[in-house]
Amino acid sequence: MSNNLLSKNICYLLDHKIISADSLLKITGHTSPGLISMWKTGERTIMTPDLIKIANHLNYTIDQLVNQDISKIKCENDDLENLYRKAKPMLTDDDKATIEFILKKRIKENSD
Repeated sequence: MSNNLLSKNICYLLDHKIISADSLLKITGHTSPGLISMWKTGERTIMTPDLIKIANHLNYTIDQLVNQDISKIKCENDDLENLYRKAKPMLTDDDKATIEFILKKRIKENSD
């Protein structure tokens, strides 16, 4: 695993407020803020189950987090995707259900 690139990506996610350290801890079920610092420096490797949770939560693939510089990933609908990614930790389950409902409705309308 490219630990340096993964550490760089964790720093990018935190520095650009795509996710907070508290959210990373909550997602992975850890309680020590020091662990996040060790992930950032590469002192500790993110275990696979934690990596899967982080990738799923942020809509990245594990390959992207481990092998690519995510600061350079160009996403379709970049603005909307980045906005959602930043807001996702704050959204309630009802918010997510509403967004999903709207998107499915628009997709259905466009496929008819």
